Amino acid sequence: MSLCIAAGGKAIVLAANLFTLSWQHSVERTEWREAWRITPAGLELVEARVKGSGAGIDPPEGATLIEGWWVWKPALPAQPRLVLAASGATASGWSVCVGDECVKLGDRAGEPVTLEPCPNGKSD
Repeated sequence: MSLCIAAGGKAIVLAANLFTLSWQHSVERTEWREAWRITPAGLELVEARVKGSGAGIDPPEGATLIEGWWVWKPALPAQPRLVLAASGATASGWSVCVGDECVKLGDRAGEPVTLEPCPNGKSD
């Protein structure tokens, strides 16, 4: 499977079955990370974690504090795509990482960023 990213009129393809989406919370300035799996059903959220808690960051019941991170498994059905707003007014954009390779997205105001499984699972 591959992840297709549309951002600022550009298309990026990452060959992967699993990726991490991370960003800095706009109020608390703490890091938020989500692990996503690319499947034929769509994008499945495997795990969410946030470094600390505070305004707008309320870890759900069942979250576990592990080395300063609140970690949990969200109950969310597979998503056909993720659409991320790119206002340029937040503390940072997003990082999409596959292993140690990361792509920075949405740190300036512009069109939304879309992440979705590539059609037919192709990477070309």
